[in-house]
Amino acid sequence: MVAKRMDVQKAAQDLRMRTLATLPRTLDRFIYLASTRDYNTGMYYHDGLSARFSPEAACEALADCHREAFHRLVAMPMEQLVNEMEAYIASQSYPRDFISVWKGLQPYRVAIPVKADPFSAELLFSNFRVALAIVEERLLPPHHSKQAA
Repeated sequence: MVAKRMDVQKAAQDLRMRTLATLPRTLDRFIYLASTRDYNTGMYYHDGLSARFSPEAACEALADCHREAFHRLVAMPMEQLVNEMEAYIASQSYPRDFISVWKGLQPYRVAIPVKADPFSAELLFSNFRVALAIVEERLLPPHHSKQAA
């Protein structure tokens, strides 16, 4: 069953007001919304939204909000992205491990909306890598070179 556009818009507004409003940054919202998607089917699910609206309307609303967060991140100035990433990493229990995993496994690659423009996705991946390098430099102590004896 295809959800009616009006129901999807109402569900998206509900999602923005009840859930996304509690997440302070676009990056937080982007990661959260990606986590509501089944990586095998590409379908989104949210218990509360599905209970208030149909599962189809909830799925489409989550997808719409996910694409919206993605486009905001792609268009975000680097300084703001660095600030968002720095705050997001600082909110994690193990910032060093977080940086290591994001550099190595690049889990943000699976957070991209299913039908995202490949150019925009690659731009965001590149921006994430640059922002991550800047945040790493700020959070971790500087490397000390050998001093002459």
